[in-house]
Amino acid sequence: MRVARAIEVEELTKYYGSVLAVDHITFYVEKGEIFGFLGPNGAGKTTTVRILTGLTIPSSGIARVAGYDVVREPREAKMSIGLVPEMSNIYSELSVWDNVIFSGEIHGVPRGERKERAKDLLEMFKLYEKRQEKAGKLSKGLKRRLAIAMALVHQPEILFLDEPTSGLDVPSARLLREIVRKLNREGTTVFLTTHNMEEANSLCRRIAVISRGRIAAIDSPEKLKIIVSRTHSVVVSFSDQRGQLKSRLERLAGVEKVIEEGDKFRLYTGDPPTVLEGLFELARKEGLRILSLNTSGPSLEDVFMRLAGG
Repeated sequence: MRVARAIEVEELTKYYGSVLAVDHITFYVEKGEIFGFLGPNGAGKTTTVRILTGLTIPSSGIARVAGYDVVREPREAKMSIGLVPEMSNIYSELSVWDNVIFSGEIHGVPRGERKERAKDLLEMFKLYEKRQEKAGKLSKGLKRRLAIAMALVHQPEILFLDEPTSGLDVPSARLLREIVRKLNREGTTVFLTTHNMEEANSLCRRIAVISRGRIAAIDSPEKLKIIVSRTHSVVVSFSDQRGQLKSRLERLAGVEKVIEEGDKFRLYTGDPPTVLEGLFELARKEGLRILSLNTSGPSLEDVFMRLAGG
């Protein structure tokens, strides 16, 4: 017997007038996985999420969330999801406690259960001691935690997270990722949109890349990297950043592309040994000292740039 999937999308299409925003895409999300949905601005990522969360009606195709058709059964579909948008959806003038209680009310949580769930969630997100504070006075990181607590109060099967760690400091972002992992271990399916490649690489079981309205690839992060398996990079820094150094690096044998990264240069290549030989020879001729030198295989960012047309 086939196990129902958390999300199923078949030939989903969306036009805005004559503009084709989503072009007959098909994919699925299994129950209990963290699924990444990546794409550049204007690729159709936001439109797809708006359709799945019931904020936009598709032009054609089918989208099911928790087994419910988002067009024919919108109420059931919406009750099965929790949505945390990139822009905060908290009520600044309400207290932290009242935000969660109000979210429970609008999602139909019985009166007798709201307080218990609110207490459990605020304790999980380390917000219980701030429950009487106005939400608008919280830091950005605490607001993101509150927004997720509000999205979980009705115990949804699927949690949609849009850029959850955008703008957060490193400790807050790390804590939020740990919370996402904990929720997933407890059975929540997570649909994650992010521009943070490292975040997608560390959290997601599978990733879909959308470009120009179409799905360019879907697979695990490591399998996606095979797409650009020949793309290696050598990162080097020198004792002297003298002029025209980048152009001389670009002329080295085996170098396909050079990017400046602060006080370092990243050299893309399919032949790292040849590039390393060239670097040592260049340093000797120019009287430069190599301060650091590292080689690495393709990153998820390399995959994204290749698939998204970069």
